Amino acid sequence: MSHILLLPFGTSGSIFPFIWLARNLAERGHRISMVASPIYHQAAVAAGIEFVPTDPDGLPAMLNDAGLWKQGSCAKVAFTHGGRAISPTVEAIDRVIREQGKPDLMLAPMISFGARIAREKHGIPLITVHLYPAAMMSADDAPLVFPAVRLLRKFPLPLRKFILSLPSPYDHHALPAVIQACADHGVKPPKRLWKEWHHSPDGVLALFPSWFGRVKKDQPNNTFQWGFPLEDLAHDCPMEPDLEKFLGAGEPPILFTAGSGQFHAAEFFQTATRVVTLLGCRAVFLTMKPQQLPADLPDSIFVAIYAPFSRLLPRASAMVHHGGIGTTSQCLAAGIPQLVVFMSLDQPDNAARVERLGVGLCISSKDLTAERLLPLVKRSLHNKRIKSSVAHHAELMIERQPVTPMLEWLEETISRGIF
Repeated sequence: MSHILLLPFGTSGSIFPFIWLARNLAERGHRISMVASPIYHQAAVAAGIEFVPTDPDGLPAMLNDAGLWKQGSCAKVAFTHGGRAISPTVEAIDRVIREQGKPDLMLAPMISFGARIAREKHGIPLITVHLYPAAMMSADDAPLVFPAVRLLRKFPLPLRKFILSLPSPYDHHALPAVIQACADHGVKPPKRLWKEWHHSPDGVLALFPSWFGRVKKDQPNNTFQWGFPLEDLAHDCPMEPDLEKFLGAGEPPILFTAGSGQFHAAEFFQTATRVVTLLGCRAVFLTMKPQQLPADLPDSIFVAIYAPFSRLLPRASAMVHHGGIGTTSQCLAAGIPQLVVFMSLDQPDNAARVERLGVGLCISSKDLTAERLLPLVKRSLHNKRIKSSVAHHAELMIERQPVTPMLEWLEETISRGIF
């Protein structure tokens, strides 16, 4: 039995896929431990995963930073906090090694720099897990992580490759912390995070289907592409009875969420309330921070802190959301139109792919008003082409690849080692 260490970083959309990996690997007899923010302790333990907490203040501090949700500052915030998380992460891994022995494999996103330091320090194989196409940053299909990429896409391919080969402007937000941590742990530091540490040399796991974002020729050869995990803790977190009652009491509602980690969504929900009032429809607002909501919401709007999307979305007419990859994929699986109000990070690129597939529409949060959102919601609900494309892609979601080859590929990494 191998011991596999999972090191997710971020909000629920980043954590749930690792819980899905844990469930599947555990079924094959592997021992699984998760190193993450204490926020996710309960979810991990409920899924039967050994949990190792890191800094309790790190993730909340990042989520409370309003700059995380703005295109001009999101990368700075994410990489800065990624740098701050290095020492707590390495300390947690060292604690696991002292108490349980050296793990056989680690799985982590690119921004878990502590996992990469542990690879170099202890010789533990590391698989980089990318949950969305924007993380691949290919010259063949440059992701729309910021507006200037639209111009980049118009350049000839050789010029695009040259530009993407230049030092990343985001490196300097985390590189000093990485260099210091490398010195502390006796590890050779990278000169450039983007070119040297973005993908682990041991392998890359891309957890999105090729029709959503194909892995391009300029990406690592040892990449395994699967599909969307679609984990939503439905086995452990049933829908609350009052929400069940609301859903059964009328027409399918429109769902609104700004994301599980969004603590600055007051304007989003104020606009949503006005749109729901103008449409005269029913709605469900999903937020971990109900204090963001307007006071005295009408009875036509139900507020929930959490609900498993695999059970909620099929009973909705459409969803207006932030463009996180977890929510985007669940809308595709449920076969409902989606309207993406994108903010930052991977969300603009996911939104562009939603429009490209014809399964929904998008608008920047900077342009969000009730007057602009209302016609988009109406179009999402009634456009025949969107309905047809939604049904087609829901069928594609059903025709998923078998999971066994992906798990066997991970196991081969364990047997292969890194040296």
